[in-house]
Amino acid sequence: MTPFISVSLLLLLLQFPLPSISTNFEGNALHALRTKLSDPNNVLHSWDPTLVNPCTWFHVTCDSNNHVIRLDLGNSNISGALGPELGQLPHLQYLELYNNDFRGKIPEELGNLKSLISMDLYGNKFKGKIPKSFGKLKSLKFLRLDNNKLTGSIPRELTHLTNLKIFDVSNNDLCGTIPIDGNFGSFPVESFENNRLNGPELKGLVPYDFGC
Repeated sequence: MTPFISVSLLLLLLQFPLPSISTNFEGNALHALRTKLSDPNNVLHSWDPTLVNPCTWFHVTCDSNNHVIRLDLGNSNISGALGPELGQLPHLQYLELYNNDFRGKIPEELGNLKSLISMDLYGNKFKGKIPKSFGKLKSLKFLRLDNNKLTGSIPRELTHLTNLKIFDVSNNDLCGTIPIDGNFGSFPVESFENNRLNGPELKGLVPYDFGC
């Protein structure tokens, strides 16, 4: 009797899968992002939340363990605001959202993406400050925030990113002074141009947010 019940229960589950296992938390996070965006070219049409995971979706790349490691939405004519959901992709290595019409503030939750190697948010309409939480992205090598509407000073937390090779905040409305600690001494002047920055920081003479 017991084996019969077990087989019957298995067949029932196969015919009527539980909603709780119809997707995973990374798929939920990406679908939550999609619901907030305007997508006139329908580039996100494959983002089906009923699938087991998002690894078959266009513009999403997964590793061999079905973890989302790359999100490629550059030049997609997408608009809207980013929410905290993106911070729920712990294995994400590449976040490519450049040359769209994203608006609003950059979520602090992006600082939770500890595996991130590259973040390209340039060519949008992001405003507000650069999140200090980016200082937690110890694997980050490329951070491009140029051609937005960002304000405030450059967070000194970013000087602790020892792997950072490329940093570009040109063509924003940033103020204060340019850091000189860490890898910042090696970044070209072009990375900071067309802001309201006052030049390299003079330690002990003026505060780094001088002029903000």
